[in-house]
Amino acid sequence: MTRSMQAVTYRRPSVLEPAAGGRRLGLETSRGATSSGVQDHPQFFAGFLTTPQVASAGLLAVADVAAARYYQQLRASLDPVVTGNGDRLRFESFSGCGGVYARLDVLSAGLDGGEVGHGTTNVDVNNPLREALSRIGTDDPLHLRVGPEELAVTTLDGPVVEKKVPLPDRWLRGFAEAQVIAADFELRAELPAAEAVRFLRSLPRGGARGASGGARWVVPAGRGLRPTTRAVPGAVCLPGPERLIALQRVLRHATALRVYGPAATAAAVASAWEVVLPGMRLTLTLSPDASRGFSGEGGVLDALVTDEAAEDAELISVLLAWEPRIDVTDLAAASGLPEARVRAALIRLGTSGRVGYDPAEAAYFHRELPYDAERVERHNPRLRSARALVAAGAVTMDGGLATVTAEDGHAHRVRDEGGVLSCSCLWWARYRGGRGPCKHALAVRMVRRGAGERVGSMTTVDGGAR
Repeated sequence: MTRSMQAVTYRRPSVLEPAAGGRRLGLETSRGATSSGVQDHPQFFAGFLTTPQVASAGLLAVADVAAARYYQQLRASLDPVVTGNGDRLRFESFSGCGGVYARLDVLSAGLDGGEVGHGTTNVDVNNPLREALSRIGTDDPLHLRVGPEELAVTTLDGPVVEKKVPLPDRWLRGFAEAQVIAADFELRAELPAAEAVRFLRSLPRGGARGASGGARWVVPAGRGLRPTTRAVPGAVCLPGPERLIALQRVLRHATALRVYGPAATAAAVASAWEVVLPGMRLTLTLSPDASRGFSGEGGVLDALVTDEAAEDAELISVLLAWEPRIDVTDLAAASGLPEARVRAALIRLGTSGRVGYDPAEAAYFHRELPYDAERVERHNPRLRSARALVAAGAVTMDGGLATVTAEDGHAHRVRDEGGVLSCSCLWWARYRGGRGPCKHALAVRMVRRGAGERVGSMTTVDGGAR
């Protein structure tokens, strides 16, 4: 796994402290992007939370996922990412193993007395703060500040708090893949509070690390969900149910549970589990298997092979404006591009963390990850390998059939079957397109679309290329 060290710097630790008439929660921010440019410690909100105990539990759940390793024992813990979208605050995290994506949306109904800014950065969630948040009572008024106090904004001296954490490429690629996968989700079930609590409390709490019980499915039955042994029509895949444990934090505050996923197939697929809370939503998106992170799903690869998509993404990026709900039709009208090209551009922007997708609103949203997320494309092994094959002249076209000669001299046949490219390689035989195109099919797409002329310095095949 490729990693670098990411330095996340805060002016001081986040803290929960007494205040006149209640408490104050100060969440310290790191360097991040805003509507007025990059700032070292931006402020996105200063006001009250309408349901302090619920918000505290939701924030702890997001932090739980950031610190969790549901498959491999890896040493890393990234602070959650916070985005101000003008009408809400979004707190996001990924598990270290890359298989669980968590997001807490604190909506306008959950905030009071302050305007929400625009931008994205990390927010410090340290162990003393976690302990303090777990003790928040139902009657405690809570003032929330996301970012430094106004006086601290202009103060450049004094100590800083710096955390250095490993930043895996697969974690960044996971952000990109999760939004592509979620864009195909539909609402499959909605449970009222009592049934939601009963179902979630019935799930296993965990097992041996690294173990995988295979795919499971549930199907709507009356007001609840019941397990089923196969993917019957209307079923939702529940891969690694023990990974929903972070939802236990908020169960007593739940008003409903919504389940999202694609149409049921025999193969395991991802799904999203959203707990509806007063003034907010907590969503966990699970990869198709506990041993399978989002980073290898390959859903973004087709959007990365054309220069047209890159140019479209550059145009669309200036129109995003930190919108909490990105309307594809409006973007198409504003940009003059067809909706299909707008969607492809959004996928490409997602590869650098600039958009996410919210199944609850069936819409993209704008954010800017506070990392060097452009390396998601540069370090994608299949994409690098495909560019190298094109640069080496390894692709020979013959109508609907192409021959791709691999580095070891073995020839692979790539066929066009109704617009879907199949391949004779082991990758295709194993996944049948379920984890995106193989490097040979990608190379054929590049040649077809004329993307192979400008491979530049990106043609080197590094270790890990598939």
